[in-house]
Amino acid sequence: MMPDEYEALIESADEAELGVDVTENSLAGLFYTGGTTGASKGVMLSHRNLIANTFHFMTVSPPMQDNVFLIMAPLFHAAGSNGVLGSVWSASCQIPLKVFDPAVALNLIEKYGVTHTLGVPAMIAAISELQHKQPRDVSSLRIVAHGGSPIATQVVRRAHAAFPSAEFVHVYGMTEASPLLTGLRHEEQVLDVARGRSCGQPLIGVQVRIVGSDGRDVPPGEVGELMACGPNIMQGYWNKPEQTAEVLQDGWYRSGDMGYMDEEGFVFLVDRAKDMIISGGENVYCSEVEEVLYKHVAVLEAAVFGVPDEQWGEVVHAVIVPRTDVAAAELIAFCRQHIAGYKIPKDISFSAKELPKSGPGKILKRELREPFWAGRDRKVN
Repeated sequence: MMPDEYEALIESADEAELGVDVTENSLAGLFYTGGTTGASKGVMLSHRNLIANTFHFMTVSPPMQDNVFLIMAPLFHAAGSNGVLGSVWSASCQIPLKVFDPAVALNLIEKYGVTHTLGVPAMIAAISELQHKQPRDVSSLRIVAHGGSPIATQVVRRAHAAFPSAEFVHVYGMTEASPLLTGLRHEEQVLDVARGRSCGQPLIGVQVRIVGSDGRDVPPGEVGELMACGPNIMQGYWNKPEQTAEVLQDGWYRSGDMGYMDEEGFVFLVDRAKDMIISGGENVYCSEVEEVLYKHVAVLEAAVFGVPDEQWGEVVHAVIVPRTDVAAAELIAFCRQHIAGYKIPKDISFSAKELPKSGPGKILKRELREPFWAGRDRKVN
């Protein structure tokens, strides 16, 4: 929309009165979850939630009037709309994409001197791959933030090579947290150490716990479920009191994400509880296997999930979108060099087209998994 069109729209709009009974705890909007593990739910976020998230985002992506923010995430999702409220605060420029297209995104970065952008890992991978093949002038980029799902270190490494002027920021959260919980700035500087696999520390005002199946905090380094509380945590799910009660307990939100914290409070995610594979009694975290697969030069996209097995209950399966020709046996042998035997994919499928994704751009593992589990029940512990 051009400036004159915007002004004309404002002039033609009816005058509205501000609600006199609106408080910081009043419902500001319904934001729907990505629906990657089931039906999408309406998340009730208050004005306080949105303002808290704005401050959180500003700590990892400082707002300045000369910022030019490319909005790649859809505006119907919390990452797209809430992620740019800091830009509104600072009166900086915003450029929304109607539909994500890596070529259009790169052209806009070059044309308008985009300084900041945020996307899910699939978006970051897509624009970096195209930038490697068909370079544009992207020297204006100062911050590239990503979140929404786990990202392989190799994807960040290739993206940093494509956008060398940019600081990479890993943010973690979910719609229920408005959406940010943690942040890791200058991710590109720690890719070769353990912290490079972290999604950062809790943001100001946010508390994070890692708890075991008994609900008690586990020691640093031990995997458990991540719980969080703070001014950004949702009021609940729209018209779903039972599901709200399941995840909101004594002011804490149960994320369903499995991870651990180190001694300094850095958070490391390992998997969604619903995605974790239990093979012969051993826990297999899909993100660990995907991390290894992405290290192979022939792998463009990878998704790992469990498939039924009579002997082991379920075993590891991978779906790969190859960058170049590669055999399943080669990838399995490559995995064998890096991870334990029970974590290695027992079989690998190949796809000639990109993996299915939700509206916000997250890989839909449930669609990939469904044909293998048709007519069977998959127990989630």
